Amino acid sequence: MLTDMHIAVIGGDARQLEVIRKISELDGKVSLIGFEQLDDGFAGASKQNFHSVDPGTLDAIVLPVSGMNEEGEIESIFSGEKIVLPEDWLGDTPKGTMVYSGISNEKLKSLVDDNDCELVELLQRDDVAIYNSVPTAEGTVMMVIQNTDITIHGANVIVSGFGRVGITVAKTFKNLGANVEVVADEPELRARAFECGFTSYSVNELPNNVKHADVIINTIPAKILNVDVLSKMLPNCLIVDLASKPGGTDFRYAEKRGIKALLAPGLPGIVAPKTAGKIIAGVLTNLLWEQLETQKGGNE
Repeated sequence: MLTDMHIAVIGGDARQLEVIRKISELDGKVSLIGFEQLDDGFAGASKQNFHSVDPGTLDAIVLPVSGMNEEGEIESIFSGEKIVLPEDWLGDTPKGTMVYSGISNEKLKSLVDDNDCELVELLQRDDVAIYNSVPTAEGTVMMVIQNTDITIHGANVIVSGFGRVGITVAKTFKNLGANVEVVADEPELRARAFECGFTSYSVNELPNNVKHADVIINTIPAKILNVDVLSKMLPNCLIVDLASKPGGTDFRYAEKRGIKALLAPGLPGIVAPKTAGKIIAGVLTNLLWEQLETQKGGNE
C-alpha cells in the first residue's frame, strides 16, 4: 500500500489514467495538475494546480511518458492550458524528491539536478521496454497491413536492431510467416539471432541486402537507413521506423525516391493506451512502494 504518500501527477495522455487509478487503489494521495478537463473521478485524487499544491508535502512527482520539451512544457490532453513546471515550485520540494518520467532531455535533467531531486526514466528500464515491446510489435503489424498491398506471410522483412524491442518485433513477424532477417553489430545479439533461427548481418552489410526487402523495421536510434542504403531499395519497400525521434532514416531522401517511410515512436500509447498505461502503472507503483519502504527504514 502507498498510504501516506503524496504524489503529484502532472499532465499526460490516456496512459496516465491507469497510473492514477493504480496509485489511488493503493491508497496514495494524488494531486492532479493539468487535468481540469478530465471527467473521470478517482478516489483519493483531486484536481489541483501548481499554486494549490504545497510542494513541501510531496514524496514523488510523475510526469508523462513524453516528459517535458526543451522549453519546459509538459504535454497534457486533459488541459487547455500550457503546463510549465515552475523551477521555484520544484525547488520547494523536499531534498531527494523522486521525479518519474517516461523519457528525459537536458532541460529536465538540469532542472532536477539544480533542485536536488532524483530522476527515474521509466522507458530506460528493461522491464518497461520489454513489456512495451508487445504492443509495439502489434502496432507495427497494424502499420504494415495498412500501408502495403501484400500479406505479411511470405514477405521479406528486415528488422534492424535486436534489442528489447527488436527481438519481439522479429519474432512476431516470423510467427506470421514473414521471411525475417536481423541487422545487428553486437556479437552477442548476432548470436541471439542465430539461436532464434534468424539470418543476421552487420549494419555495414545492410546496403547489400535491402534490394529484395518488402518491409524494413528499424529500432536503432542512429541514421543507418541513409542514402547509400535507400538508393539500393525497391521504391515499393515500406519503412517503419520505431526509433526515438528523429529516427534512423533519412526521410528526405526516402521521400525523394518515393519510398514510404513512417516514423512511429511511442506506438504502445497509440494502439493500446490502456495496456501501456497498466505496464507503466505496475512498474511505477512498485518503485513508489520501494521508495516508501526506504523512507520508513531511514526514519527508524
